Amino acid sequence: MRAGQELRELEKASLICSLLRPSPPGKFGQVVRDLSTLVQDDKLARQEAAPVGACHNKNNFTPIQINRRTVLLTHYNNLGGNRFFDPQDKFFFEFDHLRGVTSKPQLHGVMLDEGELWEALHKGLKAYVSCHFPEGNCCVFKKSLGKRQMFVACIEAHQYQPSNHWNGLWKSDWTFALTPFTTQVTGFFLLQVHYFRDANLHVTASKSVSETLNVIDSQFATDLGKFVEVEDTKFHIAILENTQALSEDIWRKNLRRKLPVTHTFMNWNKLFKDQHLKTSASNT
Repeated sequence: MRAGQELRELEKASLICSLLRPSPPGKFGQVVRDLSTLVQDDKLARQEAAPVGACHNKNNFTPIQINRRTVLLTHYNNLGGNRFFDPQDKFFFEFDHLRGVTSKPQLHGVMLDEGELWEALHKGLKAYVSCHFPEGNCCVFKKSLGKRQMFVACIEAHQYQPSNHWNGLWKSDWTFALTPFTTQVTGFFLLQVHYFRDANLHVTASKSVSETLNVIDSQFATDLGKFVEVEDTKFHIAILENTQALSEDIWRKNLRRKLPVTHTFMNWNKLFKDQHLKTSASNT
């Protein structure tokens, strides 16, 4: 009996994790609550959700407010043990991924000097995001990889509109090493859209780019901003063009048989009601 109960617990835990990992942006908390009801075990659901939630937040560059500043939760400023580093104010803090609460902010034991290049990169990136992403956030992180100094610029912008039945997330990161003369900048875009009105539609688009830029003090920050803007625009245009390409003709060609297109939502309640009235009338 005990072995069977343990097996059911393992099956529940596996089910919870498998359903939580693909949670769409802005819906993780709701999915946790729904799964808690489904498995009828709130303790187990929260226990399994904690590490998955941490990964979810870091993957999505989740923005949080602390000391009146916005900090992104990412793999790049993760110190382990649910602690994160804020490069702007030079302190670290703990974050509860289930409750969405920050705690224990402390100055970093080693006062890191990010340098003038970091300041220029952060200022330039923030100006770009403020201009092109009204709901956007950004952070620049500096990492040491052996003897190499690595920089990662992260951008996050989201629109969560559950009342209109859709959520959307746009994020990108830009990685490069601080090397003399030139450096290779690698960027990665990810767009996620979740539409859930009379359907459950997930759309994901991603793209990687790379370019060699000259490293000339403050000019590099300007060149990086221009590169980000150009690639952002290309990705945006490509998404619009691909969306337009999914026209009704293409959808019909990919169906095995043509279906009528009414451009209206099917009112199933009215249909069933009418059918019920017809059945009642025929029986009288």
